[in-house]
Amino acid sequence: MNIHATPDLKGYGISVERLTGRIAIFRGDILLAESENAKVMYETRLPPTIYVPRADVCVDLGPETDLQTFCPFKGTATYHDIDLPGERLANSIWAYQDALPESAAIQGHIGFMPGAFTHTDLGDNQLRDPDDGNISGPLIDWLMRGASDSQTPEAFTKALAEKMLEHGIAIQRLSILAWSLHPLIAGKHYIWEKGAAEISTHAPTYEIYDHPAFINSPLRHVSNGLGGVRQRLNDDNPHNSFPIMGELRAKGATDYVAMPLRFSDGRTNVLTLTCDHPDGFTTENLGLVFECSAVIARFYEVFMQRENAQVLLETYVGKRSGARVLGGEIRRGDGDDIDAAIMFCDLRNSTALEEQLGRGEYINVLNAFFETVSGIVHDNDGEVLKFIGDAVLAVFPAGDDATKARWNAQRTAIEIVERLAELRQSGLDHHCDCSIGLAYGRVTYGNVGSRERLDFTVIGQAANIAARLGEYSKSTGYRIAVSEDIEPACENTVPLGPVKLRNVSNPLTCFALRTAADAALDA
Repeated sequence: MNIHATPDLKGYGISVERLTGRIAIFRGDILLAESENAKVMYETRLPPTIYVPRADVCVDLGPETDLQTFCPFKGTATYHDIDLPGERLANSIWAYQDALPESAAIQGHIGFMPGAFTHTDLGDNQLRDPDDGNISGPLIDWLMRGASDSQTPEAFTKALAEKMLEHGIAIQRLSILAWSLHPLIAGKHYIWEKGAAEISTHAPTYEIYDHPAFINSPLRHVSNGLGGVRQRLNDDNPHNSFPIMGELRAKGATDYVAMPLRFSDGRTNVLTLTCDHPDGFTTENLGLVFECSAVIARFYEVFMQRENAQVLLETYVGKRSGARVLGGEIRRGDGDDIDAAIMFCDLRNSTALEEQLGRGEYINVLNAFFETVSGIVHDNDGEVLKFIGDAVLAVFPAGDDATKARWNAQRTAIEIVERLAELRQSGLDHHCDCSIGLAYGRVTYGNVGSRERLDFTVIGQAANIAARLGEYSKSTGYRIAVSEDIEPACENTVPLGPVKLRNVSNPLTCFALRTAADAALDA
């Protein structure tokens, strides 16, 4: 059933009426406008607004400014400054150059911002108070009481669309584009379509900004602060302002709107609605969505903030550590004593490489090295705790299986060495080589630092030994040196005997771990 209006609800309203006789608008003693053709707009929950023909403005206007705002039933407003003796009133008047049908009566007229004028001479006219009433119904009730139960943005989007339908808003399609803070993806695009069982979720990369489909879309227009978009898609208005309009019309859409969803940090996200009723959106229903848009934006901001927090923590401290911080382990000293294998992987000859390659190319080599190492660590159930200069510190928690943790660590080290050798031999990255130290033992896994600045890391002798073994391996003729605790998990080791490591009080029995790349060590 194609519902279009819900009876017995006081909806959003907008009307334009002619004023009789002369009206004048002043700033102190300065006459800003004088007209016998003025009009007043009454709009739900807004004070009456007087519009005068542009020709009846009595002061100099500056050029059109960069500011634009959007109303789904008036259109996109453009702004001008007013130049007065000794002062300029920034963005003090607005006009709808291409007013939408509901507001066609103010086409060619301008309105004054409240702070631009001090008083108005209305002559014999008297302005009435708008009959706002109270808007209620399924959508409002849900936003007030039930929306907070949605645990995911997908669930919220689905419920939002269903409540709009229940409220009588004839939507065929609803989408939300919310920008994010993520090193790889630009944001999330949630799409609900009538009849589809699930929400479609897209996570475009930053390449979206250069993609023709985005460049020529209402999403880009709104996101760039150029106001909203409203277009009828019926036979009387065959013009397509964007390519997607033709696609939507072919699916039976009759009306389209894209409006800003602003987050509290100033980012502009986008809500789009497509209608399938023959008459398009009503002013009442579209006005309701417009009034609710700030509340809707806050729900998505909460979802995105939660996702951003998780992504940023995983990006900077790792997935497991990030989960612990989000779980409440945020105080200095929070942490656990765990058994774990520790890996310290160092880029060889980094100082010489920077001098040889220059800073820019060296950074590219370093990023490629980190990418290779991190990927292999994650594939073997480890976690990169941090990048320390040109080195990687990774942890393989034992949990209930110490043997598996040791095996994963030594398997990781072998795969890193062999993968870097393949890159050198293929010529893709002939600079990357490494030294690795592995150790196993009891470490504290948690927060250390000052009161204001914490670091989630591992502290313990095993971490120290892994770092020193990484240094020592450079002098052994092998790329991997492991402690006596790691050796039982390895298949091809060479005894190195008792070794005196820097800052380790007693000599330790160590082993070199051979790989397929060792034969080409000097190649």
